[in-house]
Amino acid sequence: MQVEDVQRVCVLGAGTMGAGIAQTCSVAGFSVAMRDLTEEFVEGGFQRMRDPLEKRVARGKMTQEEVEAILGRIEGFTSLEEALKGADVVIEAVFEEMGIKKELYGELDRLTPDEVIFASNTSSLSITEMAAVTGRSDRFVGMHFFNPAPVMKLVEVIRGSETSDETVQLAMELSRKLGKEPVEVKESAGFVVNRLLVPMLNEAFNLLLENVASPEDIDKAMKLGTNMPMGPFELADFTGLDVGLAVMEVLHRESGDPKFRPSPLLRQLVRAGRLGRKTGRGVYDYGGG
Repeated sequence: MQVEDVQRVCVLGAGTMGAGIAQTCSVAGFSVAMRDLTEEFVEGGFQRMRDPLEKRVARGKMTQEEVEAILGRIEGFTSLEEALKGADVVIEAVFEEMGIKKELYGELDRLTPDEVIFASNTSSLSITEMAAVTGRSDRFVGMHFFNPAPVMKLVEVIRGSETSDETVQLAMELSRKLGKEPVEVKESAGFVVNRLLVPMLNEAFNLLLENVASPEDIDKAMKLGTNMPMGPFELADFTGLDVGLAVMEVLHRESGDPKFRPSPLLRQLVRAGRLGRKTGRGVYDYGGG
């Protein structure tokens, strides 16, 4: 399959990443199916897209007609079989848990023609392991988008052990067609960005645990000292402390390297339900009680 042959993309998951990827595909002109488990989740995905787009209209950055055109190219589904009809590429953005993903891919393999390409938006899990439950390991690839997907330019294109050169090339070209800059990565726990980023974030929690500095001053030091646009705690709260913890646990389990062992403070905050902006409290308090 060539990128010119891709007309319809099915995005599985209507959460923050799924909705962002669906919007990105629509902006690029693709017909999009967005599927989640319930109508409530699907509607939540559309709202995640509509709210920032409406703000752009209010600022004069785009027209209401453009917003409606973007949303109009996206169909919402709860039926997996219906969502997959006519799809050339399936991009999965469901919960970051291997068992859930493998069960889903077994079903996808049964419901789609052999030529359909599978791409996982996983941020840390093994592409090879997911692909092994399908009969198309050569047509299975990682496409790791970054949050917020409509804005962030990077896509990590991850090659599993059986991924063909043709599938990697298609994913690279599709990423460019979506307005992104792809980098090709061989499978490795955490890939490139998270393998470098996670130890830094983890050490920030250890610094806070040891009372070396306040969270505000740790963030300030990293922003002013390294020109980071967000400090480590601002970033952790933005992406979700539970998400960060899950990635750290995968890296620690896969590598055995102690530098990936999650900070006890991070575990404590997640156990307390302080997951960041999405719950109103993380390292910082956003008025969530």
